Amino acid sequence: MKFRLRQMEVFRAVMLTGSINGASKLLFTSQPAISRIVAHTEQTLGLKLFERVKGKLIATPESEALFHEIEEFYQHALRVDEFSRNLAEGPSGTLSISTSPCLSKGLMPRVITLFQQRYPKIRIHFHATLLNSMAQEVLSNKVDMAVSALPLEHAHLTAVPFTEGRMVCVVPRGHELGQQKSVSMADMARYTIITHDPGVPFGQLVCAAFKKANVAFNSRIDIHQTDVACSFVRAGAGIAIVDEFTVEGLGWDELQVIPLVDEIKLTPSIVRSKFSHGRTYADKFVEMLLQQVARERGPLTGTNQ
Repeated sequence: MKFRLRQMEVFRAVMLTGSINGASKLLFTSQPAISRIVAHTEQTLGLKLFERVKGKLIATPESEALFHEIEEFYQHALRVDEFSRNLAEGPSGTLSISTSPCLSKGLMPRVITLFQQRYPKIRIHFHATLLNSMAQEVLSNKVDMAVSALPLEHAHLTAVPFTEGRMVCVVPRGHELGQQKSVSMADMARYTIITHDPGVPFGQLVCAAFKKANVAFNSRIDIHQTDVACSFVRAGAGIAIVDEFTVEGLGWDELQVIPLVDEIKLTPSIVRSKFSHGRTYADKFVEMLLQQVARERGPLTGTNQ
């Protein structure tokens, strides 16, 4: 190795300060020592790094090009140094998570907030994504884990259910259906229904439920996001069949939530790659997620957590 780390450091200091004297002050080293290192560097590299003009150092074109490469290397070294200090002070790093949109309104923000309070040095990259994109994101390592509202089956993924949920009927407060403790498919079919497009998983669940109940219904407005359905209900466009997680996360007083007689169950799951070697902070996040769900909704029965 012709260009040693100490030589790089001295060369960078001279480039930044423009003089041997400035470099010596920056590095707390004597001027003769800096001069010797610069001369030795030029000799070993076979490059003229500086022109001496009236006692001043003028960088050559080769020196300017070399400085650009060294600066990138030096900044990376600083990040490594900071990372090593953070390791000594506690867990650090980045955790990337994707989730179903319906879980991004309430549950996940609460868990991420608690996680950040306990592990402030871990940076979170978080975004909502659709079910058909989750497998690719996890397997391509775009995210460390995904939290899905619906089952996600893939040969190279593990999906562990961690709670249960339900689809519910949402009506404007004061609506006549609001007087009932629960509503059937036939009850809802009498009104304008806003629900997910039949081509998306939530829409398929709703269509299957109406078919099972032998009740025909016409959706006047098809949506792809649950919070949009709630916005239409809020505006008076009709009633909606949506997941309970979104409604709970929105917290809109103008809406009334009614359970369904014929339950449409949801099984949110933690999705990770079978090829993942595991990351300490991903495991810690899963642990906090399970603890938060147990506090809010009770433990999931019938599964091993």
